[in-house]
Amino acid sequence: MTSDRITRKLSGEFGIGIAFILEFALFAFASPYFFTPDNLLNVSLQASITAIIAAGMTFVILTGGIDLSVGSLVAFAGIVATSLLKTGLPPAAGFAVAIVTGLAIGALSGAFAGFCITRFNIAPFIVTLATMTIWRGAAFVWTDGRPVWELPEGFAFLGTGRILAVPVPTIIMILTFIASHVMLTRTRFGRYVYAVGGNIEAARLAGIRTGRVLINVYILSGALAALSGILLASRMNSGQPNAGVAYELDVIAAVVVGGTSLSGGAGSIVGTFIGAMLIAVLRNGLNLLNVNSYVQQVIVGVVILLAVMLDQIRRKRK
Repeated sequence: MTSDRITRKLSGEFGIGIAFILEFALFAFASPYFFTPDNLLNVSLQASITAIIAAGMTFVILTGGIDLSVGSLVAFAGIVATSLLKTGLPPAAGFAVAIVTGLAIGALSGAFAGFCITRFNIAPFIVTLATMTIWRGAAFVWTDGRPVWELPEGFAFLGTGRILAVPVPTIIMILTFIASHVMLTRTRFGRYVYAVGGNIEAARLAGIRTGRVLINVYILSGALAALSGILLASRMNSGQPNAGVAYELDVIAAVVVGGTSLSGGAGSIVGTFIGAMLIAVLRNGLNLLNVNSYVQQVIVGVVILLAVMLDQIRRKRK
């Protein structure tokens, strides 16, 4: 096997999988509390919110874009959903209206961002930076800076309930990744996403409606961010205007660590899932070892930097 092929394998799913196994084994050896059912389920629960967003972010980054608005959308969608729960509708109708409206807000935000990017040719970084600020401000304006409390009974089940001992957010995360993997690898839309990320001009000349593809990936990213916002609000049993702060950084980190190239055209949902779990296990293991939180930030930052360096090496060797 040539050095180029070895480098590509180590910078993709294979490499991140090996890193995850080694990390898992290290913490299992270092802490007697790590490899227990309760702790492993707790890791999956902690990872679920950002991992769901990361699934949508993978589509965006595969096209060569970025979505900085996801953290603010988590807050605003959660605020709107919890506010609608207090309108006095019957429980079943209230839950349905709240969830559908929250998801619609995320999808509309993504559609707006995609429209601005494709219609006015504005860089995704600038557009989503603007929407990030808009939604964060809107969350504070909506609530006057105060949390939304006293929610109906039953709403907390989405974020804290369990089915056969497995947390509901973990189940939703797994279903999200399965659906995203199928969409990306088994559908025409998935092929178009890779084509646009690989060479948008060549994709356009091949007859692909690149603008529609870009708008759709931002819609997907926004909707999944809103879903995570609803789950987080349910977990906290309140709508918090400051929820989701800096989530966009954790999400992008999971995608990049999972092997998706920031330049677009290369990556996978499976890699993103492993990347999200690797970061979650890293944080959990360091907590169990009583590592200072400031030191944890440094370690996670080094991991992200190494992932980006591997991506650059892989691009140069193509």
